[in-house]
Amino acid sequence: MNIYVAAIGRFGGGRRGGPERALFEHFAMRVIPPLLLKELEDKRTSSAAERQRREADLLLGAVPRGGYLVALDETGRTQDSEAFARRLGDLRDRGVRDLVFAIGGADGLHQSVKNAADFVLSLGPMTWPHLLVRGLIAEQIFRAQSILAGHPYHRA
Repeated sequence: MNIYVAAIGRFGGGRRGGPERALFEHFAMRVIPPLLLKELEDKRTSSAAERQRREADLLLGAVPRGGYLVALDETGRTQDSEAFARRLGDLRDRGVRDLVFAIGGADGLHQSVKNAADFVLSLGPMTWPHLLVRGLIAEQIFRAQSILAGHPYHRA
């Protein structure tokens, strides 16, 4: 199963990208096959509502045909790591070829992305910097694979 993170915005900080990129890459390379990042950006200035609509088009366009879309949004359902692992294992066992985690921009996800999503996931009630969310979801994907493989990384 190919797993993608489709995210609005780009890692900054020059070639190295800073600690947020390092965190993402640390876990992304441990996922099998490696987690793929699709950075999407629309630099046109406009109202927040119009920017959200354009970002929604970019995010939805990043989902391969037949792909399973998980929208990361504070209004979604929370899951503990074991339940998240079971969800990923179920998708793998059902033969899902492409799994995409969508991260919106500073104004959040447009409702059309949440409506199109197969699942809306919340990382909790706190607001997280979008660049940090990339690392958080990469770690949870790696943790899920570790749980499914019986690896001792997850010690619950």
